[in-house]
Amino acid sequence: MLTYLTDEQRAAAARFRAFAQERIAPHAATADRDQRLPREVVDALARAGHLGATLGKEWGGAELDMIDYGLLTEQLGRVCQNVRNFVACADMVCLALARWGTAEQRERWLPAIVAGTAVAAFALTEPDVGSDAASVGTEATPDGDTVVLNGHKKWISFGEIADVYLVFATYEGGHTAFLVERDTPGLTVEPIRDLLGLRGSQLGELRLDGCRVPATSMVGLPGTGLVFVASSALDLGRYSTAWGAVGLAQACLEVAGAHAAERVQFGTPIADHQLVRRLLADMVTDVSAVRLLCHHAGAAKDGGDMDTVHPTLMAKYRSSTVAVRTATDAVQILGAHGVGADTAVSRLYRDAKVLEIIEGTTQIQQSILGRFAVDSVRHG
Repeated sequence: MLTYLTDEQRAAAARFRAFAQERIAPHAATADRDQRLPREVVDALARAGHLGATLGKEWGGAELDMIDYGLLTEQLGRVCQNVRNFVACADMVCLALARWGTAEQRERWLPAIVAGTAVAAFALTEPDVGSDAASVGTEATPDGDTVVLNGHKKWISFGEIADVYLVFATYEGGHTAFLVERDTPGLTVEPIRDLLGLRGSQLGELRLDGCRVPATSMVGLPGTGLVFVASSALDLGRYSTAWGAVGLAQACLEVAGAHAAERVQFGTPIADHQLVRRLLADMVTDVSAVRLLCHHAGAAKDGGDMDTVHPTLMAKYRSSTVAVRTATDAVQILGAHGVGADTAVSRLYRDAKVLEIIEGTTQIQQSILGRFAVDSVRHG
């Protein structure tokens, strides 16, 4: 029992787990194999109130606090990282619009995203721009009451199927965000297939060639695209990835533990072999530790702490590395039973590696947190 949770939080976690197991888990292998998210999954998320779940009720949201949101994300990540990623992308755009969008933008898009009738994508990354977001090359040029976008976006989760994109571009010398609808002339979208992991996340490559949008499509003020709009959304994305990594690691622990208890070698279950027990001991300890890191990050957000960024960075950094290590050990414990392309643990292994890359690579987290550690010692 997770004794640091309240009774209400434990009940919420149980509901989220039941939903994920019943409504999402049956589609996880299909999403990976077919490289697409089934429509019934999106409908199930919307009916359950799990899209835009932190939004206010006026927008159809469930008003979840960040601890409950993390508990939901863990359970989605436990059964299907593609679904967790879909929810994260929707929520990142919802957060950006709720905080920085105009009344008209919020009224048009938030209810539709929450209802699952509109798919939203966060379009920051470019072919030559990943961790160094300030080098974004897409340009936005004012032209009367319109803005003309020219540029190239790549690796955009659910970009293949999105109805609206939150696009970041350089506008009059500053980074600025714009909403671009899928049917806008000058926008072309190509799917990206055959990835290592998150194969059902339907990544897209966007080309904006004289793509003209209304000036009213700007989200936030000119020049605030990275420092406010993107940074707040990416913080939520890192938080989601952290909890999702906990869920993935938990799934690996469950699969490996069950196999070790049943697999007999040398006349005894391999769970009785000391070296296998060592792997399981590290797995269960690591999962518990990163879950607490994520809980700490959520508590900081809910408590209004002055610094909520670094706890989230710590949670994302450590939980993603634990997910990779736990998935690796799970494959090792399953042996030949874990290397088949269609096995659950194979999918978990492939998805885990991607979690070390998205929403800030492991090395970027290490760089930021290393600097934070030095500053903390210097300044107390």
